[in-house]
Amino acid sequence: MEETLSLSALPNWFVVLPDTDAATAVAAKTLAYASHSLRHASGRPWVVGRWAAETAVVGVHGETRVAVVGEHSVTLREARRAAAAVATAASLTALDRHSTTWAGSFHLIASSGGRVRVQGGVVDLRRVFHAAAPSPASGQVSIASDRADVLAELVGAALDERRLALELLTLGVPHPLSGSPQWRGVHVQPGGHHLTLGIDGRARSARWWTPPAPEVSLAEGATRLREVLTAAVEVRVRGRDLVTADLGGLDSTAVCCAAARGDAQVVAYTAALHDELGDDVHWARRTVQALGSVEHHVVPAQDTALTFDGIDTLRDILDTPSMLTVDRNRRMHLVALAAARGSGLHLTGLGGDELLAGTPARLHDLMTAHPLVALRDVRGYAAKYQWPRRKVLRQLADRRSYRSWLARVARDLTEPAAAADEPLLDWSVPPRMPPWATPEAVAAARELLNGCLPDAEPRGRGHGEHRELAAMDGISQWTRHIGQMAAPFGITVAAPYYDDRVIEACLAVRTPDRITPWRYKPLIVEATRGIVPDSVRTRDTKANATFEEETGLRRHRARLLALCEASRLGRLGLVDVGVLREWCRRSLSAETESYLLHPTVACEVWLRSREMAPAPPGR
Repeated sequence: MEETLSLSALPNWFVVLPDTDAATAVAAKTLAYASHSLRHASGRPWVVGRWAAETAVVGVHGETRVAVVGEHSVTLREARRAAAAVATAASLTALDRHSTTWAGSFHLIASSGGRVRVQGGVVDLRRVFHAAAPSPASGQVSIASDRADVLAELVGAALDERRLALELLTLGVPHPLSGSPQWRGVHVQPGGHHLTLGIDGRARSARWWTPPAPEVSLAEGATRLREVLTAAVEVRVRGRDLVTADLGGLDSTAVCCAAARGDAQVVAYTAALHDELGDDVHWARRTVQALGSVEHHVVPAQDTALTFDGIDTLRDILDTPSMLTVDRNRRMHLVALAAARGSGLHLTGLGGDELLAGTPARLHDLMTAHPLVALRDVRGYAAKYQWPRRKVLRQLADRRSYRSWLARVARDLTEPAAAADEPLLDWSVPPRMPPWATPEAVAAARELLNGCLPDAEPRGRGHGEHRELAAMDGISQWTRHIGQMAAPFGITVAAPYYDDRVIEACLAVRTPDRITPWRYKPLIVEATRGIVPDSVRTRDTKANATFEEETGLRRHRARLLALCEASRLGRLGLVDVGVLREWCRRSLSAETESYLLHPTVACEVWLRSREMAPAPPGR
């Protein structure tokens, strides 16, 4: 892997440095590739990297500095007030009173009294990585960044083959190892935690966010969601002449309609599906007709890439493997059209499913608080998804801990996958290693899972909250990868549903009001009265891309087989290439078989992309 690939080629990244001379050497290396540099009151480099100037605001009060970087509307005055609060209280925790009211999605970075605080969001869209850099003065000094690969290059970290083996898991890596960096010595902050860099060169982590209790009524929650979602969209749209947006399902429709209430010209894109049962285009046209102010483009199915298109030629520089790789060209086609139209911002509805539909696993808590309501909903879900009654009762009666579930996952890595009719009431669907994983890969994955057991705690309180937050972590990481793929097009992909304020508003709603088998996403339906046209607002369908998967596999089989040649995963001893090649030659079901390929393709493509020669250093 090239030592400066990401530092040289990426258009957006930043590194946060502690206020100590021990960071002088790593600061000098970082500055060689940066276009922007902020400084501590001492004059030492503080935040160094590449970012668009309009995405950052810095407030100063005495020797305290507060920087906000991302999609936000924080003014210089507000940033200065936050800095003044920190200085007056002589504590970085004073930031919480201010930042917990700000709309948008951003990193918050502060420097005061020789200490530095860095935090992202409550899920994994805005991430904070940290590592120990070599220091001639003190041996090591901790630094932080929004990208793992940038840190790995700065500190000279080596690839961790064991961690890459874990990425082969067919349903994703379970919490707390999901999204972990692929390099030895590079670490990541969990969502809702902040990192403190001390003058002693050490990094310390602490929680700053706890999910709200689900106590708010549907009516009150809808009012609050309406306020924060429209504010989240306005943050992105304000001051722009033109923005683009996805217009597909109900979630993206709500975002697009909220954007249309502003002054910017909204240009919406709907990708037609090859499957004739897909009805996104029908509902999108009804939306546009009712709004009367949105420019709309339907991308014909024949012009939209299928799954696995181009996977043997991709050159995206991602800091972790991404299962979105198999659909990269389909998703980036709309982004490229948006960029060609002149947009610098593209809105998406990603994140809505986890927040607005939620998970039936919340029934565990509901059985205790409201048993009659829970029993009614259990019957509804069992009928809707055709779950066997015996399996439903077994999972609801299971009181074993998350740690116990994770131990079973580690033990059963090579067992058959869960049945298609398995209820979604457990901590999660247990992931498995694919048939082509070598014994060494299985052993490495099992070792890592067992190694985290002593400290493993669920992501949330109970099965439901855990499952929702873990799902948001996973999908928000995909959204983050989309942003990394889109950055070279000069366009920001914004996902308002992952804003902290939006997440809080949804999670605060009472479980039976937000999550029910009897209505489709009732919270967004009520929250968007007067925003989304009534003829569309009560839509209860969702498109499915199964046809795109199965057809893509047949059409692009040669590309899959090309990845088997000189396989990097094979060289590392993680994949039996012969088994993988035979699997790729088979006719596979999209519902039960071909999805097993996605993590492996992601890892193989990621390894190949890290071999590219870096671009010349530039500013």
